[in-house]
Amino acid sequence: MSELLKRIDARTKLAGTNKLEVLLFSLGKDQRTGREEIFGINVFKVREVMRTPEITAAPEMPSSVEGMVSLRGTLVPVIDLAKYTGIVTDGRPDIMIVTEYNRHTQGFLVQSVDTILRLDWSAMRMPPDMITNRMGGLVTAVTEVKPNTLAMMIDVEKILAETSPMDDAYLFANLAPTKEHRMVYFADDSIVARKQIERTLDAMNIKYAQAINGMNAWEDLQQMAAQAEMNGRKLVDTLQLVLTDVEMPEMDGYMLTKHIKSDARFAGIPVLMHSSLSGDSNQRHGEAMGVDAYVPKFDPQKLSMKLCEMLKIEDVQRH
Repeated sequence: MSELLKRIDARTKLAGTNKLEVLLFSLGKDQRTGREEIFGINVFKVREVMRTPEITAAPEMPSSVEGMVSLRGTLVPVIDLAKYTGIVTDGRPDIMIVTEYNRHTQGFLVQSVDTILRLDWSAMRMPPDMITNRMGGLVTAVTEVKPNTLAMMIDVEKILAETSPMDDAYLFANLAPTKEHRMVYFADDSIVARKQIERTLDAMNIKYAQAINGMNAWEDLQQMAAQAEMNGRKLVDTLQLVLTDVEMPEMDGYMLTKHIKSDARFAGIPVLMHSSLSGDSNQRHGEAMGVDAYVPKFDPQKLSMKLCEMLKIEDVQRH
């Protein structure tokens, strides 16, 4: 396993190149279809890969949550991805991929790990409706890794949201709506993240537009800039901030930021990077691309505070 992951230390050099490294894995051959589906996860999110250790069952958990394991003194929840996706196989998941993002660690059980591929985000396409419907929105992007074989990038955020159900209303409590007019454009490929951003902005009474990847966002933003020029106005008068995820098919957040910062029409519009990638190196890479600030995902309170700071919001309605 160490040989498989030895290139992980070099992955940070990919920032700003619109490239990523993907760890490919299989959940086994589906008894119903006879196919072996290939999935992928960004190496940025992988902490280690190991043989499945002894798992301690945890009561009152979703059926796909096998239990907990202790890794160097830390209890880590373990999710059987075959059970989660509904893929029925003969084999037992022998491998555990330990992932870390947003400062949380979890294990994913898989049947086998294949290799690490370096890909261009432009080669990652939005999944066709057939895959989206069959996988219930789990897949955020697909790419062909060899003839007639697709690799499907999984939405880790969706898995964690659905296997760790809780009443998250408290996360949005006391978000004060502003009386000032502000407009934000955000881009994120995760439906879970987009819904949380929407709830935050709605609670703050901030208008917004959105895209499901960096390429769509850049196309929309260019149209907004062209429209502002036609009207003889500066874009900053109608758009005050861009909020972007890092990982997105077709164009990642680093490249989107690079485009924005190299176009004079976007002068005065800050870029806020919003990502579940927890490492400090990701923040440094974002800053190198011109990102003005960084805020972790799934913390509406921190997102709200950062938006108030960057949008210079002072006039809020107190509850």
